[in-house]
Amino acid sequence: MSTPHVSIELRLNGEPYAITQGLTAADLIDQLGLTERRIAVEINEQIVPKSQLGATALHDGDQIEVVHAIGGG
Repeated sequence: MSTPHVSIELRLNGEPYAITQGLTAADLIDQLGLTERRIAVEINEQIVPKSQLGATALHDGDQIEVVHAIGGG
């Protein structure tokens, strides 16, 4: 018998966003299709280094900002 998926609510770039409980910041970035992009991730006003995204669990009520780096010329 499978375990039901429990959702948690986040704020992603100021908007409500639901994810499955137990996911990490790296999982969220993967869901958003941003794995190969140059981005910065801030969780609850703290920058999370890319090397730590896989070890950073997400929790109900977290405030997440994802910023894309855009090059210009």
